[in-house]
Amino acid sequence: MSEVAPRATRRIGHKGADHIAPGNTLASFDAGLAAGVDMIEFDVLPEREDGTGRLLLAHDYHDAARRTPLELGAGLAHFASKAYDGVDLDLDLKLSGYEERVVAALRAHGLAERTLISTMEIDSLHAIRAMAPEIRLGWSVPKVRRNYLAHPATRPLALAALMYARRALPPRLAAAIRTGEIEAVMAHWSLVSPAFWATIREAGGELYVWTVDDAGRIAELEALGVTGIISNDPRLFG
Repeated sequence: MSEVAPRATRRIGHKGADHIAPGNTLASFDAGLAAGVDMIEFDVLPEREDGTGRLLLAHDYHDAARRTPLELGAGLAHFASKAYDGVDLDLDLKLSGYEERVVAALRAHGLAERTLISTMEIDSLHAIRAMAPEIRLGWSVPKVRRNYLAHPATRPLALAALMYARRALPPRLAAAIRTGEIEAVMAHWSLVSPAFWATIREAGGELYVWTVDDAGRIAELEALGVTGIISNDPRLFG
């Protein structure tokens, strides 16, 4: 009996296509669509840090302050249009405290079952699982707000932390998959190795890798067979 070929790695546009048009905008989402992505990742941030106020499509408050960000409802209405049929969504929560409003908005636009909600906030994962079992969840790791590998002063410590995380995180993530807390892991590319992926896969989970803007690294991850790759420039996918 011949083996069934594995499903191709999913191609995901980060903030739409942030290297083509400014991220988290309709232009960026449309650029990702034009580049043939299977999924679009976008960020949702509350207007105020306590979780109140308008829900904005922005990566952080600096991002929100330097432009006029879209509100969540406008973004979801765009994704609900016929042009986006067949394109899934990765809605990334940047903080906790506004989960219920996000879920209500997804349901109102008929997008709950097409959306994976990802976050670094464990409390948010638990809250959404309790209120919306139909929505798939992804745990983003590691929990950092900056790329500490990029700066010479922080790189040595970051590398040491990375080596520890590669050993410590997979069993914890696999346990969360097996108990039904999450369906997916969203991992920074520096964490991902064949062993890391094998642990997630054997637990029955999916692995999405962020944020990969190098064609060679994309090819390596596609060969590894990860579930999806998130890139600022979906033109890099072969």
